[in-house]
Amino acid sequence: MAEPRGRILVVIPTYQERDNLGPVVARLHAAVPEADVLVVDDASPDGTGELADEMAAADPRIKVLHRTGKQGLGAAYLAGFAEALRSDYKIVVEMDADGSHPPEDLPALIAALDDADVVLGSRYVPGGIVRNWPARRQLISRAGNLYSRLALGVPIKDITAGFRVFRRQVLEELDLDQIASQGYCFQIDMAWRAALGGFRVREVPITFTERERGSSKMDTTIVVEAFWRVACWGAGRLVRRTPTVLRADRAAADPSPAPERPSSPAGDEAVSDGPVRT
Repeated sequence: MAEPRGRILVVIPTYQERDNLGPVVARLHAAVPEADVLVVDDASPDGTGELADEMAAADPRIKVLHRTGKQGLGAAYLAGFAEALRSDYKIVVEMDADGSHPPEDLPALIAALDDADVVLGSRYVPGGIVRNWPARRQLISRAGNLYSRLALGVPIKDITAGFRVFRRQVLEELDLDQIASQGYCFQIDMAWRAALGGFRVREVPITFTERERGSSKMDTTIVVEAFWRVACWGAGRLVRRTPTVLRADRAAADPSPAPERPSSPAGDEAVSDGPVRT
């Protein structure tokens, strides 16, 4: 398959990330010079939005979307996706501003779109590394991923991963207006919807490093939301007998009807053997 290059937009939500934003964007442009950046700032009181405006004035590859108040990670990404779809971007990237997602790994994620529709930067496939996380955070993350994998029937090792790359077609065809989840749950929601929609999902190992500046936005509310929503989705899957999400045996982004799926998961890719896109 030809290399799936086109215009790239990296969506970076921010709230109180003034110290991190400049270095992260500089590293990003060193790794992928052709990428545009959309900073989605939720009225950060530390001046992150003003810094983003200064960066945009100095570099045409940088754009800023200001929102009135802290509205949540999921809503920020959805706003960024909407901006991407209003333009002609072919590849849309999710990335945190805190430096935990290494921009140097982005070329590998983009290259993986050669045979995928969604690529996750994964901490939990062979080669993935987590640095400087306290044991409690690692336990919560691994337990949440295992719980989601079992409840939803998806063979994705790091379904809560926030460093990911989408083909435009995925965002066009998913019903993004129906997504209300936030935080970790937003990432689970998007990956599961993509898999159930018949899109091929791949995981590529990354080195995840805990932020050095600022404080994490994760709190108990985010964990509780993820637990509750996944429980509801998992129960609904059993009641409606929604099929387990499995690997596809067709090419990524193939618009033709999907052939029969194999009966068991394989590898690190996942799409649905149930409702598929046409």
